[in-house]
Amino acid sequence: MSQPVFVLIRPQMGENIGAAARAMWNFGLDRMRLTAPRDGWPNPAANAMASGAGRLLDAAQVFETTAAALEDCHYTYATTARPRELTKPVLTPEAAMADAAARIAAGERVAMIFGPERAGLENADVAQANAIVSVPVNPAFASLNLAQCVLLTAYEWQRAQGGTLREAFAQPEQATGQEVEALARHYEDRLEDSGFFYPDHKAESMKLNLRNMWSRMPLTPHDVRMLHGMLRQLIRRSDGS
Repeated sequence: MSQPVFVLIRPQMGENIGAAARAMWNFGLDRMRLTAPRDGWPNPAANAMASGAGRLLDAAQVFETTAAALEDCHYTYATTARPRELTKPVLTPEAAMADAAARIAAGERVAMIFGPERAGLENADVAQANAIVSVPVNPAFASLNLAQCVLLTAYEWQRAQGGTLREAFAQPEQATGQEVEALARHYEDRLEDSGFFYPDHKAESMKLNLRNMWSRMPLTPHDVRMLHGMLRQLIRRSDGS
C-alpha cells in the first residue's frame, strides 16, 4: 500500500461520500472504504456528486464494522474535533500525514478514519485507532463537513509527498542568460537614445537597476520575444512609421 486508505465510518448521505471521493482524487488518493453506509451501497447520489471521481466509488470496499475495515492496517488515525478521555497522541493533519508517509515507506499499512456527518466518530471507533487527528479550527465552531475534513487530510498527504501547487504543473521553459542579456541591451540602448538616463551622474545606477529588474523576472523565451516586439513597435510609432 503506497498511500493511506480513507475509511468513512457509517456515512449518512451519498452526496457526502461522493464529495469525499472527489476530494481524495484531487490529491491522487484512491483507496476508499465504507462501513455500514446508512442508505446502502451503491448509492446514485454519491456518483452524481463525485464529478469525475466515480472510479473511487466503483472500487470502494464496504465493511460492516470499523474493526473489519481496519483488519489489515498496522496504524490508524482517527479524525475528531471533540476532546476525548482516551489517552492517545493528538496530531494536526500535517503531522499525521508526515507520520503516515514515514510508516508507509517502512512497509506499514495505514488508515484514516472519518466519522458520520451528524455526530462524528464514537468513542468505540476512536478506541481502535492509534492516534487522533484534530484540525486547529475555531473552537467556537469546530464542526467540519465530512468532505472538508477529507480534503484537508488529502491535501496534507500530498504535501507530505513533497507536492506543491507549483510542482503540480509543468514548469515553462526559462529564457537563457544570453536571451535576457540581449533584451536588457535592447532596452538600454533605446532608452539611451531617448534620453531616459538623466542626469548623467545617475545613469550607471539606473542601468544597474534596470538589469537587476530583468534578472528578477522569470522570463520565458516567448516573453523575451514579445518584449522585444513591443519596444520595436513603440519606436516605429514614435518615428511616425
